[in-house]
Amino acid sequence: MKKASQNVSRGRPDFLLLIMTLLMVGFGLVMVFSASSGVAVVSPRYGNDAFYFTKLQLAWAVFGIFVMFFMMNLRYQVFKKAYMLLFLPVLIMLILVPFIGVEINGAKSWFGVGSRGIQPTEPAKLAIILYLGALITKKGEKFRDFKTGLLPVIIVVCLICGLIMLQPDLGSCMILAACASIMILAGGSNLKHVFFAATLAALAVTVMVSISMAINPTAWHYRVARFTSFMDPISNSQDGAFQLISSLQAMSHGGLTGAGFGESVQKLHYLTYPYNDFIFAVIAEELGFIGSALFLLFYLLFLWRGLIVALRCPDLYGTVVGVGIVSLFAIQAFINIGGVTATIPLTGVTLPFISYGGSSLLVCLMCMGVLLSISREYNRPEKVKS
Repeated sequence: MKKASQNVSRGRPDFLLLIMTLLMVGFGLVMVFSASSGVAVVSPRYGNDAFYFTKLQLAWAVFGIFVMFFMMNLRYQVFKKAYMLLFLPVLIMLILVPFIGVEINGAKSWFGVGSRGIQPTEPAKLAIILYLGALITKKGEKFRDFKTGLLPVIIVVCLICGLIMLQPDLGSCMILAACASIMILAGGSNLKHVFFAATLAALAVTVMVSISMAINPTAWHYRVARFTSFMDPISNSQDGAFQLISSLQAMSHGGLTGAGFGESVQKLHYLTYPYNDFIFAVIAEELGFIGSALFLLFYLLFLWRGLIVALRCPDLYGTVVGVGIVSLFAIQAFINIGGVTATIPLTGVTLPFISYGGSSLLVCLMCMGVLLSISREYNRPEKVKS
């Protein structure tokens, strides 16, 4: 009887969220093929193989889905106890990568070689979410006290953000800081303390950016040019805005109904990484305004479903972690799409589930494994009474 009761208590995952996740991954694979095939097929570096990037992304997708299902079948309370198994290795990698990492586009953000490497900032996103979730819920009512509650959380966030800025990776730093802020609010912190902490954090970021600029001024010249080019891309076409102009031209070419799948022009050596940071520009060019709008609507429904899962969880830890995961996807998608469309400064982050990148896709699917595990809590048909 006890064994049967335990099986009943497991609950089922949120199948709608699971199906939407798999559809998102599938759409990402299709768009990675469309965005990368024209570049890969004419390049000896990629073996003149049109499926080069698609096959790599598919391998990561299969592995990531396996990991997602594994994590989905764990009780989410396990992550509250074992978060250090992810947080400590990530912390060590973040410390080492500025010194022994591979430099790409002026930033040392990778271990390994090119697209086959590991980017520590990606697992850092999940690690900080799990760490903050455990830290916030462990403190309970004490979290509303600044000195013993909020301050330790701020110190951890500033440490991780500071290490990321040493690479430098402004986009990931902004995502982590914003995600952590939302988790802090969801955890029930005092709003006055949050405002005070935000002011201190802004000062700390200013100091870290200044130090990073002094250490590597060449890389920062390139990044500042990219960051400010969205205000007048035409005038700065030779100073960081060429990619942005190509992105805007792609969306203009797409028009209302799109140029057709595989018919993007800007992906052919105009956009440097059309399958990565600028994949939304390819979507807009090939599928048009209607296709892009449908994609964005689907993405919003996906985020909304994830938020419902988080808020329905009866446990504060599950809610805080769930809100953190949904916030991560929402903030990163906003920064990516906002940069590509010249709505906000261009910082060079991937579009979750869609852009090419093994580290990014794997971490996204790991996050979904945690969120689907949380969904099993409120979907239990009956509660086991002690």
